[in-house]
Amino acid sequence: MNIKITDRWLRDYLDTEATPIEIQKYLSLCGPSVERIYKVDDDFIYEIEITSNRVDSASVFGIAQEAKAILPMFKKRTNLKLNPLKKYKFSLLDKVEDKLDLKIKILDKTICSRFTAIILDNISIKPSFDQIKKRLTHVGIKSINNVVDISNYLMVALGQPVHVFDYDKIGKKTMIMRLSKKGETIVTLDGKKIILPGNDIVIEDGEGKLIDLCGIMGGLNSAIDNKTKRVVLFVQTYNKTFIRQTTMTTGQRTVAATYFEKGLDEERVEPTLVYGVELLKKYAHGQINSRLYDIYPNPYRPRRVDINNALIDRLIGVIINKEKIIEILENLDFSVQQKKEADQLIFQVSVPSYRQHDIHIPEDLIEEIARIYGYHRLPSRLSPPAIVVQDDKLNRMFKIQQKIKYFLKHLGLNEVINYSMIAKKTINQLNLSPKNFLKLSNSISEEIEYLRISLIPSLIRNLENNSGKKEILKFFEIAKVYLPQKNNQPDEIYHLGIAVNTDFFDLKGIIESLLNELNINYRFEIDKQSNELKVLINDQLAGILKKINQYFIGEIKLEILAKNFKLIPNYKPINPFAIIKLDLTLELSEINNFARIKKISFQTSKFLEKIELINLYKNRASFRFYFASDKKNLTEEEAKSELKKISKNLSF
Repeated sequence: MNIKITDRWLRDYLDTEATPIEIQKYLSLCGPSVERIYKVDDDFIYEIEITSNRVDSASVFGIAQEAKAILPMFKKRTNLKLNPLKKYKFSLLDKVEDKLDLKIKILDKTICSRFTAIILDNISIKPSFDQIKKRLTHVGIKSINNVVDISNYLMVALGQPVHVFDYDKIGKKTMIMRLSKKGETIVTLDGKKIILPGNDIVIEDGEGKLIDLCGIMGGLNSAIDNKTKRVVLFVQTYNKTFIRQTTMTTGQRTVAATYFEKGLDEERVEPTLVYGVELLKKYAHGQINSRLYDIYPNPYRPRRVDINNALIDRLIGVIINKEKIIEILENLDFSVQQKKEADQLIFQVSVPSYRQHDIHIPEDLIEEIARIYGYHRLPSRLSPPAIVVQDDKLNRMFKIQQKIKYFLKHLGLNEVINYSMIAKKTINQLNLSPKNFLKLSNSISEEIEYLRISLIPSLIRNLENNSGKKEILKFFEIAKVYLPQKNNQPDEIYHLGIAVNTDFFDLKGIIESLLNELNINYRFEIDKQSNELKVLINDQLAGILKKINQYFIGEIKLEILAKNFKLIPNYKPINPFAIIKLDLTLELSEINNFARIKKISFQTSKFLEKIELINLYKNRASFRFYFASDKKNLTEEEAKSELKKISKNLSF
């Protein structure tokens, strides 16, 4: 969270010789980051980023506490001029009779850790005192009137949100704090009607009206207006889980909610209420006219955390003398006792109430010592360099992945990256059995419930999701599949998947081009039973090509490609003699396919160098035959004779 404070306001609590620029620099080095500082009128404004676990520092006084510990590390004389946590005690409140009464009920003791309230009479509503109005305006809060402004002033000054009710608008002078029921409604101070999802902390008055959406915003029906004469000053802390839940489910995010959802210090409630009474008496002429209501069933008991100097030195990496350690901790308001134990100096540290949520273990305290001492003062020591020799198999796998991606990209394919898990409905749509897949026992969604044993389902989904966005779709993915094994972890194998929406010849051409680029010897074989085209490398099944619905999919085992590919093809000298090209049109059939034509042609002619398909119409294909000799220039008649022999051998 981010806050704004002014320099003059900060110096109400802090006595220091540091300039605003020095405060910005040194606090940013060792504590909350002062992101920006700028001058307005005769004051400076600090914009400060507060880390989520340090809501205790999200106030003017909180920054003063941090500065008190940090600035002396840079030889800047600094002390607290005023400590409201010690000054403002309930004992300062006027003793009066119970002239005005308030019935208070808390139906669930877990929702509010401390509840305080007091009633003030003879309130005079008017514009705020100039200093309060000016300071609030400088930190981005609109001035409304003296009473409402005092509540906002307290929040910025001490980091404890407060609320002020019009006492005369509270039905039967009763406040019942409870959890809301689903569907209940409240109109908040900004005029919004909110339908509550349930389990929200609310206050109901004696007439059944909701008068406060606790920790977020008060109700419009109990708001301060120009006719207000008696007010209830209400200061409290809530269960942060409920506040966070309500802000997320209702979408109502306020500055107060940002504080409450992080967990506030119950001990800061007392000085906030007493300071609030002082301000209301001074600037609104209020008079205490009730007893003090303070419901605090579980007062804070200081937690003790022990650390020893050896652990401090080891974790920080430098030796900090014990006097400096004690100075740092005490400047952060930790109470420190020392004792010797087995040649070790033990620091017994008592944690103040406002650090109860972030100091639990010795490492938390050591982190505080290190940051105040200054991370910038710690030596920069790089670990010695080490060369990790990768396995040859991993190196080959890495090389082939890069080569495949680069090549397929230039063929016009787009790489996709999918989850390793798929949905049961996807498996069923492809007529596969979920029993063959590994199911996650703790999946967060039905969409990612089963580990893939093939890349095909994900690639089909990619084609379907992009259908209509572009006429031609060509995707590829390189990823692991997870094959079940009995009594063991799944077998993780890399696959290459290619999917197109064009035609089967396009897919086959992509596969052939890739295998040629990888300098791999291969052949295709039709599986008549499954109607798939098998890819065989050294007579080992490497992958399959098939049609699913209107899409054409190929999947190949990457490990087989990695095992057989060559970065550089075998050297073949350039033939210095002429090449003669002749065309021949043949009728294709299930038996007389291209594989048979290619095999018989090369077996028939020793001068045949290459065959190309140049045209296809229905079941007739035109091929171009390349003839050459490595000993002489062939004549056209010799080439035609070779072609005639091929044609004869291809006929049935």
